[in-house]
Amino acid sequence: MARQNIIPCRPKWKGTMTDRERFNNQMHYRPVDRCFNMEFGYWEENFREWDLFVDHGITNNGEADLFFNFDRTAGAGGNVWMSPPFPHEVVEERQDTRVLRNGDGLLAEVPRDGHDTIPHYIQASVVTPEDWRRCKEERFRLDDPARRLDVEAIRRAHPPERDYPLGVSCGSMIGKIRDMLTFEGLAYACYDYPDMVEDMVETCCQLVEQALDQLLPHIDFDFASGWEDICFKNGPIVSVDFFRSVVMPRYQRLSRRLHAAGVDLWWIDCDGDVRPILPYMMEGGVNCLFPFEVNGCAHPGELLAEYGRDLRIMGGVDKIELAKGPAAIKAYLETLVPLVERGGYIPFCDHRCPPNVKPADYLYYLDLKERMFGTP
Repeated sequence: MARQNIIPCRPKWKGTMTDRERFNNQMHYRPVDRCFNMEFGYWEENFREWDLFVDHGITNNGEADLFFNFDRTAGAGGNVWMSPPFPHEVVEERQDTRVLRNGDGLLAEVPRDGHDTIPHYIQASVVTPEDWRRCKEERFRLDDPARRLDVEAIRRAHPPERDYPLGVSCGSMIGKIRDMLTFEGLAYACYDYPDMVEDMVETCCQLVEQALDQLLPHIDFDFASGWEDICFKNGPIVSVDFFRSVVMPRYQRLSRRLHAAGVDLWWIDCDGDVRPILPYMMEGGVNCLFPFEVNGCAHPGELLAEYGRDLRIMGGVDKIELAKGPAAIKAYLETLVPLVERGGYIPFCDHRCPPNVKPADYLYYLDLKERMFGTP
C-alpha cells in the first residue's frame, strides 16, 4: 500500500486529456495529446540501494509511482485462486537459507538475507490427482463466501466519473497452476495427468467467470488484465497443442463476457518468448502483451509489424540497455519512436527495473522519455 503523502520529485507530464482518455485513445489508435506515462516498477533491492528512494523514504512500487508522478492506472478483481491459501511458515533454518512453505503450498529455499532471486522449490503439495481432489475441495470452492465481492465498495472506490483507466482482473488460466505444481511439475503433469491439469484450468476459468459476473454489470472497465508467466527464452513450458486445445477455449469464454460488457482490450503478463502461443492467445481474445521482455522474445517492433493493429504492446524498453548508460538509452528509445507514433504501444522498462541501473541514468531515461514522447 502506497503512502498518500508522497511529494513527487518531478512534475507530471503536461497534457490536455485525462489519464483515462489518453490511455483509451492511445490503445485504440486514436489521437492523443501525448504518450501515456507509466512504468512497471522496481526490484526490492532498488528501494534499499538507490539513494533516490532511500533518501525520500520510498519503499514500494506504489509509492514510486506517486514519487515519479506517473499517469495513473488501477485495477479490481475477485478472489480467483486458493481460498484459503496454504499458511506461510518457516519449515527449516539453514546456514545461508530458509526453507519456507508459501501460499501455494510449495516448499521453497530462499536466501536468509532476503535479496531478490527465484526460489529453489523443493516440493509441491499437489502432485497427483488425489492431491488435487483434496486441494480443490478445501481451497477452490466456488461457493466459498470469501469469493463474494462488495461490488458497491469497489464502485465507490472507482466511480464512473474517474479520470484514470480501470482494469478488471482475469486472473490466470495456467500460470498460477505452474506456481502450484512448479515448472517441472507442470511439464510432467501435462503428460502424466492431462485430465487433472485440464480440470485445474477449468476451475480457474470458473472462478474468474464468477468474479466477472459480479463485476461487469455494475462497473465500467477500460481494460482487462491477466497473468501467465509460462514462457522462458526458448518458448512456452507447455506444448502449443496443449495451450491451443485446453487454455485458449477458456480465454474465449472470458473474452465473450468482456466484449459483452464493452471491454475490448485485454493484456496478459507473460514473460519470455510468447511467439509460439501468441496466435492462440489472440484467437482467445487477448490483444495486448505486458510488459514484453525484449531479450526473452524480440524487439516490440517485430511483433507489431507482424500482427498490425490486432496487437498492442505495453513495455518493451530493454532493461539491458538502461544499464549501459545515456548513449545506449537514447539509441534504444529512438527505435521506439515510430511505435509510439503508430499508437497501440506504451513504452516502459520490460519488467521491474533492476538495481544495476544507476539512479542518475534512470532519471536521464525518464527525462528523455518525456522529451521524446511527452510533449503535447
